[in-house]
Amino acid sequence: MKPIPVADLKAFTLQVFLKCGLSKEDAETAAEVLVTTDTWGVYTHGTKALYAYTRRLRAQGLKPLGRPHVEKEGPAWALVDGDSSLGMVTGVFAMRLAVAKAKTSGVAFVVVRNSCHFGAAGYYASLAADQGQIGMAMSNDVPSVAAPGSLGAVLGSNPFAFAAPSGHAGELVLDIATAEAAGGKVAAAAAEGKTVPSTWLVDAQGKPTGDPTLFIQQKASLAPMSGHKGYGLALMIEILSGVLSGSALRDRVGIWMREPLARPTDHSHAFLAVNPAVFLGEDAFLARQDDLFGGIRGLPAAKGIDHIKIPGEIEQDKRKKALAEGIQFPAEVLRLLRVAAEENGFPVPSFLDPAQAG
Repeated sequence: MKPIPVADLKAFTLQVFLKCGLSKEDAETAAEVLVTTDTWGVYTHGTKALYAYTRRLRAQGLKPLGRPHVEKEGPAWALVDGDSSLGMVTGVFAMRLAVAKAKTSGVAFVVVRNSCHFGAAGYYASLAADQGQIGMAMSNDVPSVAAPGSLGAVLGSNPFAFAAPSGHAGELVLDIATAEAAGGKVAAAAAEGKTVPSTWLVDAQGKPTGDPTLFIQQKASLAPMSGHKGYGLALMIEILSGVLSGSALRDRVGIWMREPLARPTDHSHAFLAVNPAVFLGEDAFLARQDDLFGGIRGLPAAKGIDHIKIPGEIEQDKRKKALAEGIQFPAEVLRLLRVAAEENGFPVPSFLDPAQAG
């Protein structure tokens, strides 16, 4: 297959969301989140999931015209109800709210309930960095990750993202699952008939396994990142997002990709924005960031490595290439994009035609 032009992919994603009843504004927001994630090379959290989001939209488990809204707020905080709208729509709404509040309060924390899976946490943290602020984003999810010593899943892979700007040295964007590997990577390996490192999974007896099909069959759980450290971080995120928002916890969170599609999943998120200008002044902060990043990049690197990279740098390089040359997707992503087209009543776009030569 030829690389898919970013503009074509975004136009297709936008039209699919519009067909499902989203407003033009919300469809554009969701398409921007998913396609940007694809340009970073994070295919597990981009348009690969379009078919799953639209299945839930058609079943009304996600409200096409749901409106995220503020339930309670103060100068430096807010509680947002997502109204069962797309997690990408609610995530952008909440992060922008945190950034707006931090401009005057210095720091702002926004928690969200009644949402759904929101894709890549790093996208939302980067919205703050784009505005010269430090951003954090996190979410809970249905249990898929074991705890040290457990015989099954205890918490979700509860992602955490941190982003910060600099003057001239680029943005730092750290986006991690609190599992040893994201479930999407395990599912992708299973679809491709590959094994995974045995450190990624534990079976029903609590033993390491490299068979990703056991995870798909719910006979294995993801291993927590760095053992008790990942477990502790996941629990922190469950408290800051799920407990604090009054949303569903642990196994009461719905499985967003599976039945019952007509029932809201009640995911929760949390967003933090920090305005560096109130601490140091914007120029001083950005200059110090340049000094920090430049100093790290200038350190000696191992053989074959041109320089030590800042988190997010690799993804930004991939984005530049994707915008210039298009996106070369794995076969499984292409298949699921075709599923999204067919299930939503669209002819399969020419750029998804498997007959095209690579």
